[in-house]
Amino acid sequence: MNIIDKILSRKEFVTDPPVLIDIGASDSLPKEWQRIAKYSICIAFDADEREMGYIVNENSKYKKLYTYNCVVSDKKGGKNNFYLTDSPYCSSLLKPDSESLENWNFCDLFKVKRKVTLNSITLPTVLKELNIKRVDWFKTDSQGTDLRLFKSLGINIINKLLAADFEPGLINAYKNEDKLHNTLAYMDNLPFFVNNIKTGGSIRINEKIISNRFSKFERKILNKILKKSPCWTEISFLNTFENIEKFSKRDFLLGWIFSLTKNQLCYALELAIKGKRKFKDPVFFQLEEYALKKINNKINFFPLYFLKKLCLLHQ
Repeated sequence: MNIIDKILSRKEFVTDPPVLIDIGASDSLPKEWQRIAKYSICIAFDADEREMGYIVNENSKYKKLYTYNCVVSDKKGGKNNFYLTDSPYCSSLLKPDSESLENWNFCDLFKVKRKVTLNSITLPTVLKELNIKRVDWFKTDSQGTDLRLFKSLGINIINKLLAADFEPGLINAYKNEDKLHNTLAYMDNLPFFVNNIKTGGSIRINEKIISNRFSKFERKILNKILKKSPCWTEISFLNTFENIEKFSKRDFLLGWIFSLTKNQLCYALELAIKGKRKFKDPVFFQLEEYALKKINNKINFFPLYFLKKLCLLHQ
């Protein structure tokens, strides 16, 4: 039995399993969740059913999987307009900003095929219906509404949430969207630190200019070989456990697992040491030892890595 299975088989998680939320679950659920899936409750949302067929195969992987094929909103209202775009991954509650997008090579992905009226639901409503009082890992790619959906959880759930993943934009892809600077400003006042940030992008060129000179096939090739400008980000946060008294043994154990999953080995070590001091449970000694071993393996590998690089330079 590996270390994660050992922890999640404990009584703390039998009665109170990890709760994972994925908004914008088209195509697949996060690969990071595979190791903890069979112990976890997952709540997945996506309003565009074109890429939700995979979900049938995912059901058996989770302790419990709830799926909602509807719009998730931060406001109660029942129904909302939803814009179905050429790419299912760009469909949104928000209208694409066509004027801004025409300056980017990927603008065709955002072209609205049709506008539909869909039922909407709020996160507090879903959690109440399922009698779930906490969220441990929040992941959203809602195409423009990530931050407002996160806020809708309420500050009590947010402060005890252990991991949060967002995909905010850098350009004006949607009307009135939540962008990266909004997300950073809000999270800066909460007990979280940035675990990782990646950017994705497109070629900056006016759509009329490029379409008059290159075929669709050639445009796809250009997107592979030419420099892109950042247009959106994938950013993840971990809880700092700043107010240590508010967190239970369960929280520390799960925080350690999430840190390990996110490859934050030193932070996993820190949580193990703090957990050991607070709870005096032998399991935290094991977690400290495991994290140290992982870190030392990295240190021991470094000379070999450096030597390999040096050899390559002299070839």
